[in-house]
Amino acid sequence: MRRALAFLVAAALLMLAAVWFADRPGSVSIVWQGHRVDMSVGMLLAAILAVAVGAVALHGLWRLVVHGPRRLARWRHERRRRSGYVALTQGMVAVAAGDPREARRHARRADVLLDEPPLTMLLAAQAAQLVGDESEAKRQFRKMLERPETEFLGLRGLITQALKTGAHDEALRLARRARTLRPQTAWVQTTLFELESRSGDWRAAQETLRQASRLAALPPATARRHEAAVALERVRQAAAEQRGADALAEAEHAWKADPDHPAVAAALAERYIVAGKSRAAARILEQAWSRQPQVDLVDLYLRAKGAQAPLQRVKAIEHLAGLAPRHVDSSLALARANLEAKLWGEARRHVQRAIELAGGTATVRMARLMARIEDEEKGDQLAARVWLGRAAEAPADPAWTCGACGAVHARWQAICGHCGAFDRIEWSAGHRVATPPPVIESPNSTPPGVPAVIPPVTSDPPRAS
Repeated sequence: MRRALAFLVAAALLMLAAVWFADRPGSVSIVWQGHRVDMSVGMLLAAILAVAVGAVALHGLWRLVVHGPRRLARWRHERRRRSGYVALTQGMVAVAAGDPREARRHARRADVLLDEPPLTMLLAAQAAQLVGDESEAKRQFRKMLERPETEFLGLRGLITQALKTGAHDEALRLARRARTLRPQTAWVQTTLFELESRSGDWRAAQETLRQASRLAALPPATARRHEAAVALERVRQAAAEQRGADALAEAEHAWKADPDHPAVAAALAERYIVAGKSRAAARILEQAWSRQPQVDLVDLYLRAKGAQAPLQRVKAIEHLAGLAPRHVDSSLALARANLEAKLWGEARRHVQRAIELAGGTATVRMARLMARIEDEEKGDQLAARVWLGRAAEAPADPAWTCGACGAVHARWQAICGHCGAFDRIEWSAGHRVATPPPVIESPNSTPPGVPAVIPPVTSDPPRAS
């Protein structure tokens, strides 16, 4: 609308000018080189206008001849670039849709059209992974390492491949290289921490975990729990190397990091006992028992209290059990102590109490204790065999169980010996599994002669206290 209005205004002005000059024709004479030209003012203005239009046309033609090839090349380049991005987008869509053939076709087209290797190499690598061509994907990721702007992207792809194939040493080397490029990236720190933990390099893992915590790469509660787990492994290393002071310092650090960690109380109490601080060990164990009773804590508590005689042991356990009187493990600890003191009636009463607290179903340990009572108190072999038969089919007692794969461990350790999960072992009943995992030795966490993993026992979930 504005353009039409401007055109009408311009046309009107020209018509007015033409009428004005027609009413006032005037005359102009030009003498040059012996020639004379007579014309009206209007004709002179028309000639000037024609020369101006011709000059503009000649200038445009000159610009077209001089700059035309460059503009044509730029236009063709921009057209190829747009087509390349369309192919790249379609390739990404094909990857997301799981269409490997279409993804590789678009990747090749984008590579031809685009002069941007980072994008096309990434698409080519993803398309290769989609069809299971890991060697081609690896080749593309390695090509990315040759360019500074794509080196980190290539490292991430190679790390993912190495983890997928179980090449943890290679993944660890690549992750350390990635950290030198981008130390502030949370993914790098958490991946490096997991790999250092798997390799048993607990000192490096501890430092990496602290960096990850500063970057808020982990929730605070998870970071504290992992800090305690790493410190516990460092306790074992220091104790194995006869560095008692370092072992105690690491155990205290673990307690400060996460006193609720299921394994930290036993480790700290043991180091206190070794250092001659039995009272401190007893206090730690009492606090732990009041939060979550564990059978593993009983013998440590008796050592801390110096209870050797059977009746002394009964008295010590009575105090410990009083901190969690309605828990199954409290009754079982009392039953065992009374059985060793040959107080058969008390032992039987506490086992029956444990069965009641467990919902009326005897676990393996309860059934075996009752078999011992029947055998040692009355010599009733038949009743003992009945209880042993019940033990064979009874639910499993709580044990150190991996929450990731269900494998049962002889003792707590940071790395599951079956699936390799970090800090997933809890004090709970074993899970039902279709095929029990094999017994696996864990050189990083488990002392010689102690199996790292015991095949999970088919059992019901742990009963609440």
